[in-house]
Amino acid sequence: MSSKVSEIIRRCFRAYETKVRQMVEELLADDFTFTSPDDIGIDKATYFERCWPNSESMKAINVEKIFERDNEAFVRYEGELTTGEKFRNTEYFRIEGTKVKEVQVYYGAKTA
Repeated sequence: MSSKVSEIIRRCFRAYETKVRQMVEELLADDFTFTSPDDIGIDKATYFERCWPNSESMKAINVEKIFERDNEAFVRYEGELTTGEKFRNTEYFRIEGTKVKEVQVYYGAKTA
């Protein structure tokens, strides 16, 4: 059985797969921050400007592991692009109530 934190995370990934921006908008806190090697602590508006367009190239996200504790979790997943190329990333999520407060992405290698 999935916990609330795990379910929120899975819904975020489902939104990328289905390209339903409203689903993600409803899940992110107003003071949401996003960090990756390319974006350091950007806010919600900047996230949608810079990162959401990547959903167009996303075909599938296979969640491999979720390591959860209290309101935080690390997620390892394999993503598949519409080109067929695959990659593996790890993301850290911090949840407050029913909203995603923070995400930090750690890029991984391309996979076979």
